[in-house]
Amino acid sequence: MINADRLDGAVERLLAGDRVALAQAMTLVESTFPAHQGLASDLLDRIMPHTGRAKRVGITGVPGAGKSTFLEALGGYLLTCDMKVAVIAIDPSSPLSGGSILGDKTRMLMLSRAQNAFIRPVPTGGYLGGTSRRTRELMLLCEAAGYDVVIVETVGVGQSEVDIAHLVDCFLSLQLAGAGDELQGIKKGIMEMADIIVINKDDGDNHPQVMMTRQMYQAALHIMRRKYPAWSPPVLTCSALQQQGIDDIWRCIEDFYRQMALDNQLDALRKRQYLESMHKQIEENTLQALFARGDIQDRYQQALQQVENHCLSPRAAVNSVVNYICEKISD
Repeated sequence: MINADRLDGAVERLLAGDRVALAQAMTLVESTFPAHQGLASDLLDRIMPHTGRAKRVGITGVPGAGKSTFLEALGGYLLTCDMKVAVIAIDPSSPLSGGSILGDKTRMLMLSRAQNAFIRPVPTGGYLGGTSRRTRELMLLCEAAGYDVVIVETVGVGQSEVDIAHLVDCFLSLQLAGAGDELQGIKKGIMEMADIIVINKDDGDNHPQVMMTRQMYQAALHIMRRKYPAWSPPVLTCSALQQQGIDDIWRCIEDFYRQMALDNQLDALRKRQYLESMHKQIEENTLQALFARGDIQDRYQQALQQVENHCLSPRAAVNSVVNYICEKISD
């Protein structure tokens, strides 16, 4: 673990692309120990001038869509283009034990062994939305370490879990054909937020079904509101297993970046994301600070007991705690 005495050396090694230093920096940033918070902030402050140069790509999709296989194929293609690739693979955490099986790295054997690739499995830690609490900061560390493309692979998500769209530049949704109820794929939510739709497993006898599904998505996108007036989300197909169509997908991602570069749309997007992240973090930290106070914690426990004893409705209990907090703040 990085400590205060070793911070200068750790930052120097991180900026030089040392993967061990990158992993240690990520561990520090993810730490929940109070003693590590100040040091993590110092580390992030020092690397901020060296961030912002990478392409930030988010990949999501239903479980079974082949996200890890697709990432292995896409990452391998990028390596052949002499690019350095970092992957932040979000894994679900148990709601009972809090533990995670960080198995995504084992599905990307080629990338995990490549010198110019870095894979970091990350548990959600109960954080909703398909990502983790520190995903943005982990991305910044990868950028500072010199990676050209930073990819975030989300938990297999549902239609409304779109937090990843607020973290990355280009949001790619991986879909399946012939998976059952095709209507589920065109409901609003992820489809509205996605910049590129890719239908995977376009091989063998599945090809006709893929083509039908592609037409359905293309028709659905025509009636949905666009995120960016000048960008119409394309629907592409590929076979990640056979590594077919991967080059077309990357060319499409580059087209998206060229379009976003016009009128400084990319800069505006990232500034908006930073402000949203800051606002959200202020809310979380303020809530933690308030409930660290003994009197507020006591009032909260009283409200819980009243609800348990059916003396108060949950809504009335919430109001009583909030009103108490407002009174203390105004004093």
